[in-house]
Amino acid sequence: MLVKLLQKLQNKHFLSLAGNGIMAILSVVTVAILYRNLTPNDIGSWVVFQTAYVLVDTFRTGFLQTALINFYAGAQEARAKEVVGSTWYLGIVITGISLVVSVPGWLLLPYITNEGLYVTVQWFFATFFCTLPVVMATWVLQAEHRFDRILYVRLVNQGSFIIMVLILIYLNKINIQWVMFVNVLGCFFTLLLVMLNGWAKLPTLVHKTKAGITEIFHFGKYSVGTTISANLLRSSDTFIINALLGPAAVAIYNLPQRLLEIIEIPLRSFLATGMPEIAAAENMGDKVLLRNTLYKYAGILTILIIPVSIGAVILADVGVGLLGGSKYLQTEAANLFRIFMVFAFLFPIDRFVGITLDVVKQPKLNFIKVLLMLVVNVIGDFTAIYFMKSVYGVAVASIPTFVVGVCFGYFSLRKFLPITFSKFFSVGYVETKILLQKTLRKS
Repeated sequence: MLVKLLQKLQNKHFLSLAGNGIMAILSVVTVAILYRNLTPNDIGSWVVFQTAYVLVDTFRTGFLQTALINFYAGAQEARAKEVVGSTWYLGIVITGISLVVSVPGWLLLPYITNEGLYVTVQWFFATFFCTLPVVMATWVLQAEHRFDRILYVRLVNQGSFIIMVLILIYLNKINIQWVMFVNVLGCFFTLLLVMLNGWAKLPTLVHKTKAGITEIFHFGKYSVGTTISANLLRSSDTFIINALLGPAAVAIYNLPQRLLEIIEIPLRSFLATGMPEIAAAENMGDKVLLRNTLYKYAGILTILIIPVSIGAVILADVGVGLLGGSKYLQTEAANLFRIFMVFAFLFPIDRFVGITLDVVKQPKLNFIKVLLMLVVNVIGDFTAIYFMKSVYGVAVASIPTFVVGVCFGYFSLRKFLPITFSKFFSVGYVETKILLQKTLRKS
């Protein structure tokens, strides 16, 4: 019976879900280990580096990933080689630009006094270079629906990093410089894995064509805007806090951000399953089904988040203690988490309204929505820190950011789809009851 169960679970849907879940767990484990063994300044520097790296990597991913998968999946062999080779070419160009930008930064290292900025300039290019073959392999494997190999690649990357960090702790060598070194070393091990197995398909570089490069470039330039703006929205807080309050404040602020994974993991899962249904309804021209599907997915998540938020507000100190250790219990971390959870019910409506704008062929409005949220957030951060002189100001500034995003997205979508805001809650409540009843009957 166990064998049959495992065989049923060997499908791309389960492997994709398992991959996301396992990586989320490993990410939490990594954060817990680092927070317990690095100083607040070192943690803050690590967060600044991660934020900067993810920001630039988001440009690379947003520019190339969707285009590669879109043109590669199901293509004839010659066409597939052209697509991957052309994508490799653009990836190398982007990586080369990062080298050109890094060289002046290396020359200025003796004059950089901010530790977070110093570490970022020092280690960025090595990390970015080593991860190019890794992300290329991941995108190709995704297009080929090889989620088992994607899981393997991610496990090697994150697992080797965790093991080497534990070795540093055992040797009493744990500090930000050693952590950055083993991070690059873990990326290099993963690079060797994908190259030796041929998953990155580097030899296809000789099959690149000018037409293929142009096609991918023009496709990618439209998808990258929203992706970068969304990442800037998430990372702007970190950069502003680091500049105005220092790396230690970044470490405190990042801790509740990591705890928000209890919301982000199910949200990403619902988005992954809900978007195809919303798109299918649009392609069939069934606006009623589209609207009801939007209500159902966003509504269920909104209703489910409400009791989770209440529990999180009550148990915030427990979460902070488990993830960051006792030294963060006397900081603002727990109260910051409480502030975030008060308006967390807006997250599902904001995300689903955004993807629905894309589905109804209005990606420009979705881009404007995210860009508007970014502007409000940056202005709010500077203003709130100026008056409150603490990280509390940044958390408070997040409230108008999401309110503006939800309002702009909602009223923009109403022009193309007749929706009512209260329906997210009423339909969500009914659909949640139905879902719970079905779950209880099955158990």
